[in-house]
Amino acid sequence: MSVGGSNLEAMELKLSSEFASRIEYLPVTGSTNSDLLSLSASKPELWTDFSVLVTDNQVAGRGRLDRQWVAQPGAGLAVSVLLKPTTFGMGSFGWLPLLAGLAMKNAVSSLIEEAPVSIKWPNDVLVAGEKIAGLLAEVLPSGDGVVIGAGLNLKQSKEELPIEKATSLKLHGVENFELDDVLVRYLASFKRLYEEFADASGDAESSGLRQSVQEATSTIGTSVKVLLPDGSDFSGKAVGLDATGRLLVAMSDPLEIRAVAAGDIQHLRQ
Repeated sequence: MSVGGSNLEAMELKLSSEFASRIEYLPVTGSTNSDLLSLSASKPELWTDFSVLVTDNQVAGRGRLDRQWVAQPGAGLAVSVLLKPTTFGMGSFGWLPLLAGLAMKNAVSSLIEEAPVSIKWPNDVLVAGEKIAGLLAEVLPSGDGVVIGAGLNLKQSKEELPIEKATSLKLHGVENFELDDVLVRYLASFKRLYEEFADASGDAESSGLRQSVQEATSTIGTSVKVLLPDGSDFSGKAVGLDATGRLLVAMSDPLEIRAVAAGDIQHLRQ
């Protein structure tokens, strides 16, 4: 079976199941994030920390700012992970989507060796500057956990991708993989990083997460334009991440450093 096939019987996900407390494959769904949020609320005893929902046929996927994430059946991986940490609380939740982004970056890097793979803060993974994956984190209504969804382009041609600056595994010569072979790379890295972060009580500095994310993030060191949720914008140079995962942007006029918690980031040409 090739990447993105939709044969339920074949989707045992034996490799990936080693890293999840519970994992289920859906032949088709609207949104794995919406499904996992609902399941975790209705049956919390069954859907525990590091439970996973996955599909290769998501028809109503959502990105940040309610943008749609659409792919042809079998062409993309959609996976949501439920995190219900016990060693840290909401004050550290801002790092979780960055942690997941680092895990996806690691997974893609293990498959694509000829092109640079990086994180674009806060929620994209790029290959040679083109988007191959996006992430969306949503806090549980109870406030005690987070669902993190990720979408990865698997089999699309250039013409099938929704934006010009996008790419897929296929476009970088990665083919003839089963879905499980791709998913396990993401979950294995995710689980390791999450456990290290939890062992450090959600401290990104002592766990090494802050340094690892900074090193993997191509946004840092780049001139950027920041589009804020209120419609305003400003430009400067991204210089790092603060203790909560916010992007630090140095502005020349006036001379100051602004911390950005949420917004769209445009990389400007140097």
